[in-house]
Amino acid sequence: MTRSERLADQLDWYWNRNLRPRLDGLTDEEYFWEPVRGCWSIRPRGTSAAPMSEGPGEWTMDGASPAPAPAPAPAPVTTIAWRLAHIIVSCLGWRVGWYFGGQDLESRANAYAGTADEALNQLDEMYGRWNAGVRELTDAELDHPPAVGPERFPMENRVLHVNRELIHHGAEISLLRDLYRWQDGAVPRRI
Repeated sequence: MTRSERLADQLDWYWNRNLRPRLDGLTDEEYFWEPVRGCWSIRPRGTSAAPMSEGPGEWTMDGASPAPAPAPAPAPVTTIAWRLAHIIVSCLGWRVGWYFGGQDLESRANAYAGTADEALNQLDEMYGRWNAGVRELTDAELDHPPAVGPERFPMENRVLHVNRELIHHGAEISLLRDLYRWQDGAVPRRI
């Protein structure tokens, strides 16, 4: 097994055993559920109360003013919709475009998903492209910074970073699903 295959398998194991099965049956109600007031989410254009919203389409992503403006502290709680959009665009999309070619997904140009099913389709596509790209990397490519993109760390570091990001945000999404099911002491429905 090559190094790139081991890196891809690390995330694949988590994806196939933990995250992706936890997303099966995700409803639009869960996708948009706001556990507290002031959550950031994906919203119909023109309805956001966040400092800014991004996206060219019918749906936009809540956010803060771009740097150098300070980010809100503490950071707002985010919905499953927001977390999935972050994974699709920031964690996977940008890097798929930079490192493996194809369309470079930018937050300002991405059509954000207005339904859970649409978001899961976007997620599956980006994950598949990321995983396929990682599996094709040579040892020499893993040892050096990527030729494109703003990052100047070795590619192996970039792959491990994306793996950590997906595991981290996937765990947050899983927790939000648990909280949704158990809200108000209700007996959880099976997922």
